[in-house]
Amino acid sequence: MANTKPKTVLQIVPNLISGGVERGTVDVASALVQTGWRALVVSAGGPMVRELERAGAEHIKLPLATKNPFAMRKNVDALVDVIRAQGVDLVHARSRAPAWSAREAAKLTHVPFMTTFHGVYGLGPFGVKKLYNRVMADGVLIIAVSEFIRDHLIQEYHVPAERIRVIHRGVDVNLFDSARVSPTRLIQLTTKWRLQESAHVVMLPGRLTSWKGHDVLIDAIAELKRRNGGQSDVRCIMVGQDHGRPNHRNHITRYAAARGVDVHIVDDCNDLPAAYMATDVVVSASTRPEAFGRVVAEAQAMGRPVVAPSHGGAQEIIVPGVTGWLFTPSDPVSLADALDRSLNLSQDERIRVANASIDRARELFSKTEMCAKTLGVYDEVLEKFAAAHAAKP
Repeated sequence: MANTKPKTVLQIVPNLISGGVERGTVDVASALVQTGWRALVVSAGGPMVRELERAGAEHIKLPLATKNPFAMRKNVDALVDVIRAQGVDLVHARSRAPAWSAREAAKLTHVPFMTTFHGVYGLGPFGVKKLYNRVMADGVLIIAVSEFIRDHLIQEYHVPAERIRVIHRGVDVNLFDSARVSPTRLIQLTTKWRLQESAHVVMLPGRLTSWKGHDVLIDAIAELKRRNGGQSDVRCIMVGQDHGRPNHRNHITRYAAARGVDVHIVDDCNDLPAAYMATDVVVSASTRPEAFGRVVAEAQAMGRPVVAPSHGGAQEIIVPGVTGWLFTPSDPVSLADALDRSLNLSQDERIRVANASIDRARELFSKTEMCAKTLGVYDEVLEKFAAAHAAKP
């Protein structure tokens, strides 16, 4: 009688509080369940556990957010127990600290280990952290979230290209769909944010940390104001949390006031699709290259003009002059030029940009596409692992 046991995939992340890594974990777990596989996630927990379990996946709580070497050693033993008790077929690590425990546990239980390389991890002084980062390049296969990350893996970690699979992060194009944003939702948000029809709205979504480029955007808007004889009709919305570190938030407020720029900081937004719809131009201004750039893809799915720096994953999302504009990283004058162009689109040009952006996001950056490709990599890893073991004497 054939073995009908469903394949079981164990994804490993530090926690399930919020963020792109966590969102991808939940999305893939849901896709696994829908395909008939069994989806397990091990983490330290968080609000997204409820969403994970509603999708039919299972969560096991372990202190995987720790970087304490002794705790990481204990996590190896705990993961070995989980893998054996749950009949895990494949271990997929998405973060460095838990990946060290996961790799060892997979080795001890003779289960294939793979990773997703989600970002450009800092190398530290003289490259001392490179060894720590290296665990994310040690899977049977490695998923890179962009071509930019693929090149980084090859150049910095000397990973053979044939072991890398590029899968861009996925956007829920059903959630980020302008047709689904009702007039009521839009009115509620514009009223709450006190947005006026006479003002151009520029939005930068991203947590309040220095490398997200808030100062660069403020300087760019100040430059536009200077070009307009000291007058400005631009309202700048910055959506993001400071995660208990208010210093940069306070700096942004003071810096904007000193530059004469109208900035409104929104700590949290529970209706980001409506926020995109209320915005004339969405900006990514990161001073460091982003691995992918989820904000850029989300905004394009909503049909909004996007301006982003010409580095990192943004270059793979934006087609300059067609779906958005790229500017020289950290250069406020270059950003001002891009903003000026995007804010002065004619109605016909805005429609063309919107249609091209939506089509591109749905074709290349959808959650469905990301999940299907990830499950394809799971199949490939299992086949490679089985073939390698069958070839051993």
